[in-house]
Amino acid sequence: MILPFTLRHSFPNHLGWPEPTPTVQLPDGGKVRLRPLRFNDATDWCQQRLLDEAQLKPVETTVPEGWAEAHSTHAWWTMFFRIRKLARAGSVIPLVIEVDGKFAGQTTLGGIQHGTSSDCWIGYWVFSQYQRRGVATAACALGTDHAFYRVGLHRVAATYLPSNKASERVLHSCGFRKEGYLRSNLHINGQWRDHYLVALTHGELRGTCVRRLKEQGKLR
Repeated sequence: MILPFTLRHSFPNHLGWPEPTPTVQLPDGGKVRLRPLRFNDATDWCQQRLLDEAQLKPVETTVPEGWAEAHSTHAWWTMFFRIRKLARAGSVIPLVIEVDGKFAGQTTLGGIQHGTSSDCWIGYWVFSQYQRRGVATAACALGTDHAFYRVGLHRVAATYLPSNKASERVLHSCGFRKEGYLRSNLHINGQWRDHYLVALTHGELRGTCVRRLKEQGKLR
């Protein structure tokens, strides 16, 4: 049984994987949760990312081999086994975004460090079919709460392109605040791009990120 984050204790150094998050409900009634990436996600992952190339390519890190090759079945298996190894080592948590039980995108907690830093970064993408419903915001909140209340981390950070207003709104809704401006931070779609750096620390919010969204009316 998966208990709500508000009723669970923090487990320092817990892997937080492979296990799902609680389920939350969108204003339109849709149900969202995060669950571990699986072997049989290959078809959905490849198809959705290929279909959304025009949306994803301008905001994601450069893939030298080309978009189609980077999202082939072979590329999927290479990525899956690599990321599963990292998950088992506790440095990454790869999670699928499910909407009403269907694959709708991905949320990743990466660069996980325990001890004196106790932090990670969060990233996400949502298939176009599920956008403009608050899915990314719900997924970001669930992932951040998972980092704080299940993995026991102190700080979660994220970056976004200055032109990516949608991601800015997602992170602001979840309580992230700007910490800086990173010049030539990541190689995106063939060139070095600047990013805003935002972060949130455990205890900054009154309760969880999910609670914050409910208070804003962005979750039921």
